[in-house]
Amino acid sequence: MKAERGVPGSAAGPGARGYLLALGGTAFWASTGVLIRYLSTRYALPPLVLAFWRDLLAAATLAVGVYVLRQRRAPWAAVGPHILFLLAYGFVLAAFNALWTTSVALNGAAVATVLAYSAPAFTALLGWGLLGEALGLRKIAAVVLSVLGCIAVSGAYNPAVWRVAPLALGVGLLSGVGFSAYTLMGKTSSKRGLEAWGVTFWGFAFGSVFLLLFQVVAGRVGHLFWLGSSLSGWAVLAFLAIGPTVGGYGLYTASLRYLPASVANLITTIEPPLTVIFAALWLGERLTGIQLVGGALILAAVLMVRSGREG
Repeated sequence: MKAERGVPGSAAGPGARGYLLALGGTAFWASTGVLIRYLSTRYALPPLVLAFWRDLLAAATLAVGVYVLRQRRAPWAAVGPHILFLLAYGFVLAAFNALWTTSVALNGAAVATVLAYSAPAFTALLGWGLLGEALGLRKIAAVVLSVLGCIAVSGAYNPAVWRVAPLALGVGLLSGVGFSAYTLMGKTSSKRGLEAWGVTFWGFAFGSVFLLLFQVVAGRVGHLFWLGSSLSGWAVLAFLAIGPTVGGYGLYTASLRYLPASVANLITTIEPPLTVIFAALWLGERLTGIQLVGGALILAAVLMVRSGREG
């Protein structure tokens, strides 16, 4: 697969293109929370079953899309030298999905969200140590603002929601590490010259295999067809996979071609306030003043790194 290339000298430089791709991917992701919430409450769909079908349907969609749009060149062509890397990439995606859904179950949505969005801090540190990305005061301040914003948006400022077991907190922090690892591997894939959409296909393809193995080990293979003959449930699940999931992960991975991993990861913290807005529009939930302030802090963090020249 060939690396994606920018257009030198275009009106929107590589940096601006990267921000637009990351913002677009995050906007797609923001709608996934509402859809997952609907599937979980309406059909009581087990989290790992949902994650498996989401990954499998996303991989199938990408296989067809890449094959058609790339003039019948399959996404699995010419990847022999990178197969072990792509296998690890899929495992990281599956582990992140498993950790995230488990964290929500153990910690509740508010704490799980804040712990998952510890990822920008991990990515900034690991990107600095492993990839040589810049780590200055502006970026550190932006990470702090984004975490404070996530706390406000998710409602985790209430001490009562933090009354969870140490193991549950550990799982939540590991979900943040998992998202950071996924981001860093996405950045590494661009340096290897791998195409973003093809890499995303492999991530979901191998991710679905690992999630299937999780079900086998847990003895819950029979749960895979939990939705049974519910056409509406399968339709929502398919829409979740084909639209927000493919669009979100694909655009985000493409943004890593142009942005440092830490900056791209920081932009994703816009997801919680966008999810709150979508929930208000689609589910009738109300925005609070604290949530609006939290959203403003996250936006300020993104603008801070956008206006700076670090990393």
